[in-house]
Amino acid sequence: MNKPKKHIFVCTSSRINGQQKGYCHSKDAVNLVMKFMEEIEERELGGEVFVSNTGCFGICEKGPIVVVYPDNVWYGSVTADDIEDIMEEHIEGGTPVARLEI
Repeated sequence: MNKPKKHIFVCTSSRINGQQKGYCHSKDAVNLVMKFMEEIEERELGGEVFVSNTGCFGICEKGPIVVVYPDNVWYGSVTADDIEDIMEEHIEGGTPVARLEI
């Protein structure tokens, strides 16, 4: 297994029992995961960038939450329209998207 250069975590409000419900889920976070996957594939970054859905980060009022590691950059109130900026500016360009940082 290759270790990714970047790992994107998206809160989808997943629960231990497998249910997805909660604030980020209600804000279409599952679609964000799919959009990141599409962008990673289109940019041919599949071996370098992984995306995973997560459970709650505990700051629901700022959701949907996206965290990029190893950079430890946290984004809040992310929408599908923001994903291209995150991919272009942060993942490929190395500069976090300041307007989304929390």
